[in-house]
Amino acid sequence: MSLQQEDPVRIRVTDCDVGILGLKQAFQEIAESHADMSEAEIEDALIERLSSRNYIANSARSDYGKAFVREFKKFLGQPFQEEADGAISVVILGPGCAQCNHLEQLVMRALVELGLPASPEHITDIKEMTKYGFVPTPALIINGKIVSKGTVPNIKKIKEWLSQASRA
Repeated sequence: MSLQQEDPVRIRVTDCDVGILGLKQAFQEIAESHADMSEAEIEDALIERLSSRNYIANSARSDYGKAFVREFKKFLGQPFQEEADGAISVVILGPGCAQCNHLEQLVMRALVELGLPASPEHITDIKEMTKYGFVPTPALIINGKIVSKGTVPNIKKIKEWLSQASRA
């Protein structure tokens, strides 16, 4: 049996980005075998599967479990709650076209002008975009909620959404 090298998937656990090996495979297995189970049962199953290939300190198991469940929900295209670390989660979905890049520039400008902490991410990979379901691009997702799809909103509207997210 040959060892196949796989890239770790980066996820946010509390205030750190960590690389996890075998995450996608674990999600596929859990989606098939644990479809009717509670979040706590899914969390336990993911911790069990993933701790054999990744170091997860006993003191951090709960934090990892919550992050795994959040990422699992993304994987299934279900609504999820982003990690509350004080920063606003901003995701732009789009293949890198002029409109998508323009939306990213407007978001960055709005964040700077408002002085808000955020973790903006522009996802251009089609497979990664499908984790959010079928969404026309460009799309803007703030704290896990799709606020705009198929169009580039003006900066005033983007600032309004970001301000609301910062107060939530």
